[in-house]
Amino acid sequence: MKVALVQHDVYFEDAAATCEHVGPLVKAAAAKGARLVVLTEMFATGFSMAPEKVAEVPGEGTGGRFLLEMAAETGAAVCGSLPVREPGASTAFNRFTCAFPDGRTVGYEKIHPFSFAGEDARYGAGSSVVTFAWEGLAITPFVCYDLRFGDAFWAAAGKTACFVVVSNWPAARKDHFRVLAIARAIENQAYLLATNRVGSGGGLDYAGGSIVVGPFGEVLAEAGDGEETLFVEVSSDRVAEVRAAYPFLADRRGFSLVAKS
Repeated sequence: MKVALVQHDVYFEDAAATCEHVGPLVKAAAAKGARLVVLTEMFATGFSMAPEKVAEVPGEGTGGRFLLEMAAETGAAVCGSLPVREPGASTAFNRFTCAFPDGRTVGYEKIHPFSFAGEDARYGAGSSVVTFAWEGLAITPFVCYDLRFGDAFWAAAGKTACFVVVSNWPAARKDHFRVLAIARAIENQAYLLATNRVGSGGGLDYAGGSIVVGPFGEVLAEAGDGEETLFVEVSSDRVAEVRAAYPFLADRRGFSLVAKS
């Protein structure tokens, strides 16, 4: 499958302006054959800690409608995360959403809100890892800060071939983003597709560095610090090949911690 990672800027807390900007990038990626187009975390608004301002009803707000419209128009699956709040709910979530050409969507709620920035006080935490299939590829999504928590990735490794991580990862810690992406791919013998935004918003600067890592830890594509779209071919057969040659996942064990004085 040909996938595209769209590394884009964001008009902070202005979903309409951002979607107008990103739309041509999505269409261009699909026109070049991408069957999965990956945007960033809170792709339409930026990493806003004002859910009362930016959260939308799933499928009805500007960002959600944009994903559905792009998928229907291009025939590709189009994904990114959105700040959402279900009708009548008091809690908003940072939800990865993938829209398909037939109007279906699949969602995953960020398990690890970024407490360092107060996200945990403004958004709820998800509780389930989600794996879905698109054109024969098993995909497990995560959102930004999740990348630091390997156990969530380990739990899904046996059922997935491709991890997708959408991010707003600040420039100050860009080296962590790269190293963790490569590590998650190596330790789980799966593809790791990680997007990151560029530009500035909410008082933070973002340096891009979107990256695609193969199941043997090889860097297949990597972006710079400006707007850019990465294209790469991913294959379930390649994952199976690596895991058969190096059956490391079978050696993963549970354990207990014992403190001794």
